[in-house]
Amino acid sequence: SVDFYGNIPVVSLRKEPLESPLNRIIKRLFDIFFSLLVITLVFSWLFPILMLLVKITSKGSIFFKQERSGEDNKTFICWKFRTMTVNVDAHSLQATKNDIRITKIGRFFRKTNIDELPQFFNVLNGSMSVVGPRPHMIKHTEEYSSLIKNYLVRHFVKPGITGWSQVNGLRGETTELDQMTNRVEFDIWYIENWTFLLDLKIIIKTVINMVIGDENAF
Repeated sequence: SVDFYGNIPVVSLRKEPLESPLNRIIKRLFDIFFSLLVITLVFSWLFPILMLLVKITSKGSIFFKQERSGEDNKTFICWKFRTMTVNVDAHSLQATKNDIRITKIGRFFRKTNIDELPQFFNVLNGSMSVVGPRPHMIKHTEEYSSLIKNYLVRHFVKPGITGWSQVNGLRGETTELDQMTNRVEFDIWYIENWTFLLDLKIIIKTVINMVIGDENAF
Protein backbone atom coordinates (compact mmCIF):
# COMPACT_ATOMS: atom_id res chain seq x y z
CA SER A 1 0.00 0.00 0.00
CA VAL A 2 1.11 3.58 -0.63
CA ASP A 3 0.63 6.37 1.93
CA PHE A 4 1.59 10.02 1.58
CA TYR A 5 3.37 12.12 4.16
CA GLY A 6 3.00 15.57 2.68
CA ASN A 7 4.10 15.05 -0.91
CA ILE A 8 6.30 12.08 -0.11
CA PRO A 9 4.95 8.63 -1.09
CA VAL A 10 5.76 5.87 1.41
CA VAL A 11 5.32 2.22 0.46
CA SER A 12 4.15 0.00 3.32
CA LEU A 13 4.12 -3.80 3.36
CA ARG A 14 1.08 -5.55 4.81
CA LYS A 15 0.01 -9.15 5.09
CA GLU A 16 -2.89 -10.45 3.04
CA PRO A 17 -5.65 -12.25 5.01
CA LEU A 18 -4.80 -15.67 3.56
CA GLU A 19 -1.17 -15.35 4.57
CA SER A 20 -2.40 -16.09 8.09
CA PRO A 21 -2.04 -19.82 8.90
CA LEU A 22 -5.28 -19.67 10.90
CA ASN A 23 -7.25 -18.23 7.98
CA ARG A 24 -5.82 -20.84 5.64
CA ILE A 25 -6.82 -23.60 8.05
CA ILE A 26 -10.35 -22.19 8.31
CA LYS A 27 -10.66 -22.01 4.54
CA ARG A 28 -9.27 -25.52 4.03
CA LEU A 29 -11.54 -27.07 6.67
CA PHE A 30 -14.54 -25.42 5.05
CA ASP A 31 -13.42 -26.69 1.62
CA ILE A 32 -13.24 -30.26 2.94
CA PHE A 33 -16.58 -30.02 4.75
CA PHE A 34 -18.44 -28.37 1.85
CA SER A 35 -17.03 -30.64 -0.87
CA LEU A 36 -17.83 -33.77 1.16
CA LEU A 37 -21.34 -32.44 1.71
CA VAL A 38 -21.88 -31.88 -2.02
CA ILE A 39 -20.32 -35.21 -3.01
CA THR A 40 -22.39 -37.12 -0.45
CA LEU A 41 -25.77 -35.38 -0.79
CA VAL A 42 -25.74 -34.34 -4.46
CA PHE A 43 -23.29 -36.47 -6.43
CA SER A 44 -24.64 -39.73 -5.05
CA TRP A 45 -27.88 -39.39 -7.07
CA LEU A 46 -27.19 -36.60 -9.60
CA PHE A 47 -23.88 -37.85 -11.01
CA PRO A 48 -25.28 -40.98 -12.71
CA ILE A 49 -27.96 -38.87 -14.40
CA LEU A 50 -25.49 -36.26 -15.62
CA MET A 51 -23.01 -38.86 -16.83
CA LEU A 52 -25.76 -40.64 -18.77
CA LEU A 53 -26.86 -37.36 -20.39
CA VAL A 54 -23.31 -36.63 -21.55
CA LYS A 55 -22.83 -40.16 -22.87
CA ILE A 56 -26.05 -40.45 -24.88
CA THR A 57 -25.89 -36.97 -26.45
CA SER A 58 -22.40 -37.13 -27.95
CA LYS A 59 -19.48 -39.47 -28.55
CA GLY A 60 -16.46 -39.28 -26.31
CA SER A 61 -15.52 -39.46 -22.64
CA ILE A 62 -17.84 -38.29 -19.88
CA PHE A 63 -15.25 -36.06 -18.29
CA PHE A 64 -12.99 -33.40 -19.74
CA LYS A 65 -9.65 -32.88 -18.03
CA GLN A 66 -7.21 -30.09 -18.71
CA GLU A 67 -3.93 -28.80 -17.30
CA ARG A 68 -4.47 -25.44 -15.63
CA SER A 69 -2.49 -22.99 -13.53
CA GLY A 70 -2.96 -23.35 -9.78
CA GLU A 71 -1.57 -21.95 -6.55
CA ASP A 72 2.01 -20.66 -6.91
CA ASN A 73 1.47 -21.12 -10.67
CA LYS A 74 1.85 -24.88 -10.32
CA THR A 75 0.09 -27.01 -12.92
CA PHE A 76 -2.75 -29.33 -11.92
CA ILE A 77 -5.42 -31.37 -13.71
CA CYS A 78 -8.82 -29.67 -13.63
CA TRP A 79 -11.91 -31.86 -14.11
CA LYS A 80 -15.22 -30.96 -15.77
CA PHE A 81 -18.12 -32.71 -17.43
CA ARG A 82 -17.44 -32.71 -21.17
CA THR A 83 -19.66 -30.08 -22.81
CA MET A 84 -18.15 -30.08 -26.32
CA THR A 85 -17.79 -32.57 -29.11
CA VAL A 86 -14.30 -34.02 -29.15
CA ASN A 87 -12.11 -31.51 -31.02
CA VAL A 88 -8.42 -30.68 -31.49
CA ASP A 89 -8.84 -27.09 -30.26
CA ALA A 90 -10.30 -27.95 -26.86
CA HIS A 91 -7.06 -27.14 -25.04
CA SER A 92 -6.22 -23.95 -26.90
CA LEU A 93 -9.41 -22.08 -27.89
CA GLN A 94 -11.92 -20.60 -25.46
CA ALA A 95 -15.60 -21.34 -25.91
CA THR A 96 -17.42 -18.55 -27.74
CA LYS A 97 -21.05 -17.52 -27.96
CA ASN A 98 -22.93 -19.92 -30.26
CA ASP A 99 -19.82 -22.12 -30.44
CA ILE A 100 -20.67 -25.06 -32.72
CA ARG A 101 -18.42 -27.34 -30.64
CA ILE A 102 -20.76 -27.13 -27.64
CA THR A 103 -23.37 -29.90 -27.45
CA LYS A 104 -27.02 -29.21 -26.64
CA ILE A 105 -26.78 -30.68 -23.16
CA GLY A 106 -23.36 -29.04 -22.79
CA ARG A 107 -24.91 -25.61 -23.38
CA PHE A 108 -27.30 -26.22 -20.48
CA PHE A 109 -24.48 -27.52 -18.29
CA ARG A 110 -22.38 -24.41 -18.96
CA LYS A 111 -25.29 -22.01 -18.46
CA THR A 112 -26.01 -23.45 -15.02
CA ASN A 113 -22.38 -24.24 -14.05
CA ILE A 114 -23.23 -27.94 -13.73
CA ASP A 115 -20.18 -28.79 -15.83
CA GLU A 116 -17.97 -27.57 -12.96
CA LEU A 117 -19.34 -30.03 -10.39
CA PRO A 118 -16.52 -32.62 -10.78
CA GLN A 119 -14.14 -29.95 -9.49
CA PHE A 120 -15.35 -30.68 -5.98
CA PHE A 121 -12.99 -33.66 -6.22
CA ASN A 122 -10.25 -31.14 -7.05
CA VAL A 123 -11.23 -29.29 -3.88
CA LEU A 124 -11.14 -32.47 -1.84
CA ASN A 125 -7.62 -33.36 -3.03
CA GLY A 126 -6.39 -29.84 -2.25
CA SER A 127 -5.61 -28.55 -5.75
CA MET A 128 -8.59 -26.16 -5.70
CA SER A 129 -10.80 -24.28 -3.25
CA VAL A 130 -14.56 -23.79 -3.37
CA VAL A 131 -13.98 -20.04 -3.80
CA GLY A 132 -11.01 -18.36 -5.46
CA PRO A 133 -9.78 -17.00 -8.79
CA ARG A 134 -10.85 -19.28 -11.64
CA PRO A 135 -7.97 -21.40 -12.99
CA HIS A 136 -6.90 -20.52 -16.51
CA MET A 137 -5.43 -22.65 -19.27
CA ILE A 138 -1.63 -22.77 -19.23
CA LYS A 139 -1.61 -20.98 -22.59
CA HIS A 140 -3.58 -18.04 -21.18
CA THR A 141 -1.40 -17.78 -18.08
CA GLU A 142 1.71 -17.57 -20.25
CA GLU A 143 0.08 -15.03 -22.55
CA TYR A 144 -1.55 -12.69 -20.04
CA SER A 145 1.25 -12.75 -17.44
CA SER A 146 3.37 -10.79 -19.92
CA LEU A 147 0.55 -8.39 -20.84
CA ILE A 148 -1.14 -7.58 -17.52
CA LYS A 149 0.68 -6.12 -14.54
CA ASN A 150 0.23 -8.16 -11.35
CA TYR A 151 -1.48 -10.98 -13.28
CA LEU A 152 0.40 -13.65 -11.34
CA VAL A 153 -0.81 -12.22 -8.01
CA ARG A 154 -4.01 -14.21 -8.58
CA HIS A 155 -1.91 -17.37 -8.10
CA PHE A 156 -1.06 -16.52 -4.49
CA VAL A 157 -4.11 -18.58 -3.45
CA LYS A 158 -5.77 -21.77 -4.66
CA PRO A 159 -8.03 -21.40 -7.69
CA GLY A 160 -11.75 -21.78 -7.06
CA ILE A 161 -14.81 -23.41 -8.55
CA THR A 162 -16.40 -19.98 -8.31
CA GLY A 163 -14.99 -16.56 -7.57
CA TRP A 164 -15.57 -12.86 -6.98
CA SER A 165 -15.02 -12.10 -10.67
CA GLN A 166 -17.55 -14.68 -11.82
CA VAL A 167 -20.41 -13.60 -9.56
CA ASN A 168 -19.86 -10.03 -10.74
CA GLY A 169 -20.39 -10.97 -14.39
CA LEU A 170 -16.71 -11.22 -15.38
CA ARG A 171 -16.70 -14.64 -17.01
CA GLY A 172 -16.91 -16.18 -20.44
CA GLU A 173 -14.85 -15.37 -23.51
CA THR A 174 -12.16 -12.67 -23.27
CA THR A 175 -11.90 -11.04 -26.68
CA GLU A 176 -10.25 -7.84 -25.43
CA LEU A 177 -7.37 -7.30 -23.02
CA ASP A 178 -9.48 -5.02 -20.82
CA GLN A 179 -11.85 -7.90 -20.09
CA MET A 180 -9.07 -10.00 -18.61
CA THR A 181 -7.56 -6.96 -16.86
CA ASN A 182 -10.85 -6.30 -15.07
CA ARG A 183 -11.12 -9.96 -14.10
CA VAL A 184 -7.62 -9.89 -12.62
CA GLU A 185 -8.43 -6.72 -10.65
CA PHE A 186 -11.46 -8.42 -9.10
CA ASP A 187 -9.39 -11.51 -8.29
CA ILE A 188 -6.76 -9.41 -6.56
CA TRP A 189 -9.44 -7.50 -4.63
CA TYR A 190 -10.75 -10.85 -3.39
CA ILE A 191 -7.29 -11.91 -2.21
CA GLU A 192 -6.71 -8.60 -0.44
CA ASN A 193 -10.13 -8.55 1.23
CA TRP A 194 -10.82 -12.23 1.92
CA THR A 195 -13.08 -13.15 4.81
CA PHE A 196 -15.00 -16.33 5.54
CA LEU A 197 -18.25 -14.37 5.19
CA LEU A 198 -17.15 -13.13 1.75
CA ASP A 199 -16.71 -16.76 0.65
CA LEU A 200 -20.24 -17.56 1.88
CA LYS A 201 -21.61 -14.53 0.01
CA ILE A 202 -19.94 -15.68 -3.22
CA ILE A 203 -21.30 -19.21 -2.82
CA ILE A 204 -24.85 -17.90 -2.30
CA LYS A 205 -24.60 -15.63 -5.36
CA THR A 206 -23.27 -18.58 -7.38
CA VAL A 207 -26.23 -20.76 -6.42
CA ILE A 208 -28.61 -17.95 -7.42
CA ASN A 209 -26.86 -17.64 -10.80
CA MET A 210 -27.14 -21.41 -11.28
CA VAL A 211 -30.91 -21.18 -10.80
CA ILE A 212 -31.58 -18.12 -12.97
CA GLY A 213 -28.77 -18.78 -15.47
CA ASP A 214 -25.85 -16.53 -16.36
CA GLU A 215 -25.92 -14.68 -19.68
CA ASN A 216 -22.12 -14.67 -19.82
CA ALA A 217 -21.90 -18.45 -19.40
CA PHE A 218 -21.46 -20.16 -22.76
